[in-house]
Amino acid sequence: MGNRLLLAAGGTGGHMFPAQALTETLKAQGWDIAMMTDARGKKHAGRIPADPIIEVKAASITPRKPIAAILGTFKLAKGVMQARSFIKDWKPDVVVGFGGYPAFPAMRAAQSMGVPTIIHEQNAVLGRVNRVFATKALHVASGFEELQRLPEGASHICTGNPLREQVLKAVPKSYTPPKSDINLLIVGGSLGAKIISETMPAAIALLPREMRKRLKVVQQTRPEYQEAAKEVYKEAGVEAICETFFSDIETHLSRAHYIVGRAGASSVSEMAVMGLPALLVPLKIAMDDHQTVNARALSRLDAADILPESEFTPEQVKTTLEARLNDSNWLKRASKQAKLAGRPDAAAKLADLVISAAK
Repeated sequence: MGNRLLLAAGGTGGHMFPAQALTETLKAQGWDIAMMTDARGKKHAGRIPADPIIEVKAASITPRKPIAAILGTFKLAKGVMQARSFIKDWKPDVVVGFGGYPAFPAMRAAQSMGVPTIIHEQNAVLGRVNRVFATKALHVASGFEELQRLPEGASHICTGNPLREQVLKAVPKSYTPPKSDINLLIVGGSLGAKIISETMPAAIALLPREMRKRLKVVQQTRPEYQEAAKEVYKEAGVEAICETFFSDIETHLSRAHYIVGRAGASSVSEMAVMGLPALLVPLKIAMDDHQTVNARALSRLDAADILPESEFTPEQVKTTLEARLNDSNWLKRASKQAKLAGRPDAAAKLADLVISAAK
């Protein structure tokens, strides 16, 4: 019988993408892989070559809502029982948790049954569920060098964020600053942020006419702002593609000269590997303001500017775009600096930790 890995992950793309990359790496080495997630995660898990994928009972617990918290605790307890019985039958060699409440049952069951556990934290701030299991885990692998809220005594190792194969394959050989056309990519996180959907067309319309004529915009736009964005671009004489979702985002990343977007862990890691100069707008309501901390991985190297939501106005964005897109020297240098933060071998490094844990 080959080695067996149980993945435990929350239901968002941020948890799922690194899990997918790790699975692809270990699957190629003959591992059997199962996954525990919630109903939302099951929807996202289509591309993850794990079998079986078990839907586990899990609920987030917020002390501010006592009734919901009691029900949540009950749900989690049921989930832990479910996880214990699966672990007993399936006998994984290692359990890897990627954070989020759906990862809780498998991690709690594994640690109570003496199965080796590894945590992977995508963000630069350790998430709530990962904090619970950090000290008992063999390793806490992180996406960024900086990892805030790490409990004392936890074994921390920076592997980087495992990126999907198709993203790594699309990484351009080198960066060439724009000569005539300027390829500008605008993304809004997994849901196409409202503030980005609204502000970017308005900001671009303020740019000088000569610059607008050179722009080729690809923008991820929320459905309700799509028509309005197209209209603004058309009136401004800007060539633009506005879609709610890009299944081939790596193609657009590889062609872009500059990117505007959120500072989610996967996004920042992709920008770094691609060597993409950026303007980052951290999500204001992110837990522990982790997107601002993620963004610092690039801003510290002068590869990106950070604009908090409160300052993300058409005028301010126009000023930043004009300064950055007209400065070929900065763009070239920023691309080189971003690459310093890139970790294309993250999936292999995390896989090595899993392999050594199984031994």
